[in-house]
Amino acid sequence: MAYETIKYEVAEQILTITLNRPQKLNACTFAMEDELIDAFDRADKDDDVRAIIVTGEGRAFCAGADLSRGADSFDTDAKRGPVRRLADGTVDYSDPNVSDSGGHLTLRIFKCLKPVIAAVNGPAVGMGATMQLAMDIRIASEAARFGFVFPQRGIVPEEASSWFLPRIVGIAQALEWCYTGRVFPALEALAGRLVSKVVPPDQLLPTARTLAREIAEKTAPVSIALIRQMMWRMLGADDPMEAHKIDSRGLYARGRSADAKEGVMAFLEKRPAVFKDKVSVDMPDYFPWWTEREYK
Repeated sequence: MAYETIKYEVAEQILTITLNRPQKLNACTFAMEDELIDAFDRADKDDDVRAIIVTGEGRAFCAGADLSRGADSFDTDAKRGPVRRLADGTVDYSDPNVSDSGGHLTLRIFKCLKPVIAAVNGPAVGMGATMQLAMDIRIASEAARFGFVFPQRGIVPEEASSWFLPRIVGIAQALEWCYTGRVFPALEALAGRLVSKVVPPDQLLPTARTLAREIAEKTAPVSIALIRQMMWRMLGADDPMEAHKIDSRGLYARGRSADAKEGVMAFLEKRPAVFKDKVSVDMPDYFPWWTEREYK
């Protein structure tokens, strides 16, 4: 796919995805959503990509959904055509057109096999804030602003954020930000644990790249892919036994791997490890475990 609304750049095993509609403050369109999904598909298949940074071109990260349609900006019938109706005239909510397209993006990021770092360079409101929630680590510039502005627009949070946000910042903080819909500064985001660091604007990408390089240079990619899914998916488990089952599978499979042998010997020999297992071909046979009806 040729990208028109994002940039896709790989250097030193780090992919930088840049939202690239600066004249519109990187407001998100259907085209941008499709391109981002394609970019994450592409990154998962590329063993040269060990970590992903997402940032924005210009002075904004993402100003939210593109509102150029005016009053019909959130009207699905107006944007995609009337959704199906049941015999009694009520909405057929199984119609794919009802499905939140932004949610498709965050669910794709959620499934990613590479660690994802958001480098928030400026305003990030609406879906500009919620698209980050499926990313693993958020680093903000001092110029960043955040806003879950949905009630001020007469809608509700989207992109599966009602699942992600309370798990990241806690239910009370999530509700305060979503009830008020106010835009708040980076330091408040830090205090509320939405972001892990706030840095001067000129240090944002260097800070993100330093973290990404540490992951890329020192860790086993298959282990990272497994850890990412283990951590996220255990947030929904109802008992630690579920984590024990997956931990046990992972330790058995990875303990026998060439990567595990290399990691131990590199430590004992006091040298950098060279991990050769690839995400594209060397994921263990129990992966993805969540597709099973029941695992023991």
